[in-house]
Amino acid sequence: MIVLLTDFGESEYVGVMKGVILGIAPDAHIVDLTHSISPQSVREAAWILVNSYKYFPKHTVFVCVVDPGVGTTRDAVLVITPDYVFIGPDNGIFHEVTKATGIEHIYSIKVGSTVSSTFHGRDVFAVAAAQYHSGTPAREIGMPKRALSESISFYLEGRTGEIVRVDRFGNIITNIPPERSDSLQVLYGTTQLELQLVGTYAQGPSEGLFLVTGSYGTLEIASQNKRAIDLLSVKIGERITIEK
Repeated sequence: MIVLLTDFGESEYVGVMKGVILGIAPDAHIVDLTHSISPQSVREAAWILVNSYKYFPKHTVFVCVVDPGVGTTRDAVLVITPDYVFIGPDNGIFHEVTKATGIEHIYSIKVGSTVSSTFHGRDVFAVAAAQYHSGTPAREIGMPKRALSESISFYLEGRTGEIVRVDRFGNIITNIPPERSDSLQVLYGTTQLELQLVGTYAQGPSEGLFLVTGSYGTLEIASQNKRAIDLLSVKIGERITIEK
């Protein structure tokens, strides 16, 4: 199985990557994890990856293309872990997931001089994934690499964490664990709110914002039938405190 995670949205780039994969590995089962990552948001992609990979069968190959440094000197990597394989740019996207899985081998993927300098998803990562899926040894796809060069960690100190994702419903997802309380104080920049903590989206008040424990097991800021992001302007990666 090959799983795609990109910030390509509803563009032709996703289809082209699938075409390349199927041209090399026609029996490949391709699954879209998501293509709705905020453009160039490596942090958001890293969060989704580390919270999603374990729901896929062992030996799944993840192709992750959120790559603001495409065409630069950043490495393209193939990372083999005990149970999964990750392919994409060495820009921090794999730091958290490989902390969870461990690493067996890392390879720096060969990037030819004729590939596009703006679309490594098609010319480098899709090709490497299809080759690996088809049985090509990793040492023929790239050169051994000692360690990943870049890292991304999510800040969490006490009850202060960060905004890690805004989903398609406009829910503001944090990495802060839930707290036993009917209401919590939310501190974001100069904004201070007291929000009700409810069990489900349907239990939230009909107006304004509220808190709910989302599917990641962390606190989300949500709103009934509205987009919370339209009511509280936040940015991915910024600090937020949620406490009693």
